[in-house]
Amino acid sequence: MISAVVFDVGETLLDDTAEYGRWADWIGAPRHTFSALLGAVTALGRSNIEAFRLLRPGFDFAAELARREAAGAGEQITDADLYPDVRPALSALRADGIWVGIAGNQTARAAELLRGLELPADQIATSGEWHAGKPESAFFDRVAGLAPVPREQILYVGDQRDIDILPARRAGLRAALIRRGPLGYLWADDPVVRDNADWVLGSLAELPGLIRAASGGRDRQG
Repeated sequence: MISAVVFDVGETLLDDTAEYGRWADWIGAPRHTFSALLGAVTALGRSNIEAFRLLRPGFDFAAELARREAAGAGEQITDADLYPDVRPALSALRADGIWVGIAGNQTARAAELLRGLELPADQIATSGEWHAGKPESAFFDRVAGLAPVPREQILYVGDQRDIDILPARRAGLRAALIRRGPLGYLWADDPVVRDNADWVLGSLAELPGLIRAASGGRDRQG
């Protein structure tokens, strides 16, 4: 039984195109080069920060983030950054009595911006607030503590195998992969993902119906 769903943020709820473009402009890198490097280092299981450091050795993310904020070019999250299926899917889940949370690897400032969107979610938190990030077990323990149900009834939805699906499963949560964003498409047909994810989703709009079907006895979908 699934009683709660917790969503990753980047490329699960938010289209990161605009934010990555702003970062590329900030560090003076061609947008396509920066985007390709981000995908490459993430596919290798390495931190996104390495993409910055490949372009700017010694890059200090926290310091640059502060400089961007001071220059009035800081983080921005608006309704335009949401994928179109986000609000309808989250609303449908809540209408079905499912507890809805949002938790991803973002800054504390991003959490404030997300709350400002007034999404149909019961709780919103980020790694910047928790001082623990994916794929650390501490992050997923915080996810388990965020939702008011046993962890085996929590479904975590994300776009990456190694920082979403596998650590969620190790933490005793259920997991679903969303096929969008570079990494979502990369991992969608991976056999390890297929063995560990309850579902591979083409859209968040599929999720309410899948959970309803699972509650009727069909526990796992392809």
